[in-house]
Amino acid sequence: MKLPELLQAIEPVRTTGSLDREIGSVVFDSRKAAPGSLFVAVKGLHNDGHAYLDKVVQNGVKAVVVQDWPDLQEEGVAYIQVADSAAALGRLAAHFYGNPSRQLRLVGVTGTNGKTTTATLLHGLGLQLGYKCGLISTIENKIGDAVLPSQYTTPDAVAINALLAEMVAQGCAFAFMEVSSHALEQKRVEGLQFAGAMFTNITHDHLDYHKTFDNYIRAKKLLFDGLGKDTFALVNVDDRRGMVMVQNTKAKVWRYALRSMADFKAKILENTLEGLHLELDGFDFYGRLVGEFNAYNLLAVYAAAVLLGHDKSEVLTALSRMQAAEGRFDLVSSRERGITAVVDYAHTPDALEKVLETLTKLRGAGRIITVTGAGGDRDKAKRPVMAKTACDWSAQVILTSDNPRSEKPEDILADMQQGVPITAAAKVLTITDRRQAIRTACAIAQPGDIILVAGKGHEKYQEIQGVKYPFDDKEELRIALEIRNPKSGIRNQESES
Repeated sequence: MKLPELLQAIEPVRTTGSLDREIGSVVFDSRKAAPGSLFVAVKGLHNDGHAYLDKVVQNGVKAVVVQDWPDLQEEGVAYIQVADSAAALGRLAAHFYGNPSRQLRLVGVTGTNGKTTTATLLHGLGLQLGYKCGLISTIENKIGDAVLPSQYTTPDAVAINALLAEMVAQGCAFAFMEVSSHALEQKRVEGLQFAGAMFTNITHDHLDYHKTFDNYIRAKKLLFDGLGKDTFALVNVDDRRGMVMVQNTKAKVWRYALRSMADFKAKILENTLEGLHLELDGFDFYGRLVGEFNAYNLLAVYAAAVLLGHDKSEVLTALSRMQAAEGRFDLVSSRERGITAVVDYAHTPDALEKVLETLTKLRGAGRIITVTGAGGDRDKAKRPVMAKTACDWSAQVILTSDNPRSEKPEDILADMQQGVPITAAAKVLTITDRRQAIRTACAIAQPGDIILVAGKGHEKYQEIQGVKYPFDDKEELRIALEIRNPKSGIRNQESES
């Protein structure tokens, strides 16, 4: 693509040097810069692309986009200044890849909890209804049934548009994408055209990055502020900030709720470990997902599908067959021992409380044993709250490592212990090694008990001092339940819920 054509996507403040160049790639990572690349210098959280201008020019780059005008310009290099290079990157990437978001129907899902399940269910639903669909999520990216690895909840702008372009090339009619607050604030979705956006809920999280809860709310709201008049905004109005999200949107606003007045309503008739029985939009619905939080997820998916033009009866039939995303209320059970274990990604106080509240309603006469931790290099304020939440809802709590990253696990656990009430201290164990913590929970469990292993969900690793070691909570549970009675021939059965 010729540089002048590419620059039609942005509004340069000023330029210097010849623009008569062919551009073969748009990059913001200096390590990927090569002859033919347009390098966009973006100011990141830890690195500033402007510091690498000399390096990329030495590597043969002849065109750069900057936010800060350099003191010296290399001869033979085109310099293009913009007001906001992060926003420019998104628009340039979209234009370079042929604006793929305009060639399919893209739906963004944001909120603290429920993004992954909602986006994954929408993708699976679309496939069941006979459409080829794309998915961009925390667990994995998908084009149809093909699975691609996922590193971030929302990739960078170049990666998003490359993915969307491949989806278009392979005939996808729809794409469903988790949109994180980080991505919105960093303008990774700039230049995308959404057919609609969904808000699940918002609770305290990521304050290590956003600093205040108000900043976090404002970041989420950006998704709805950018919607066009021919799109839909679907919000959970049982969350008191649901309508805050759409205060300035041009989109048509639709509401869903279990408790409040709304356009799409559901009522829980029965909730068991086998699934949910709902009155959903006036229909009698039976589904395999468990818990009130999944009632919200199912309702949101149903509403979005209807707003995308799908038949209500077909949507409900397809939804009744669907399972939750991996690591979201994922069950592993030992039938011989009568013990049920749940693996869940819950890593915020609100998400943990919702899972534990659900288990409390389902547990019968058994106890709840909770294994939980908190991630390193992340919001420290939630650590003691997580521990208190676990204590409030559990008969036994084991505090352990999550992904300590660059922090010492013992320091993270010390922060968590600050939240343990004095009256609950006797029922709390602290075991730094996560594998040993899971094995201890399985060893002390009795028939009828439910073990919750929270925090990592689908992850197949544990990150310690920059190294990702193989670790799978579900596999560790299977092994631990068999270790308890190795000659019994236990074969753990995973629920389809």
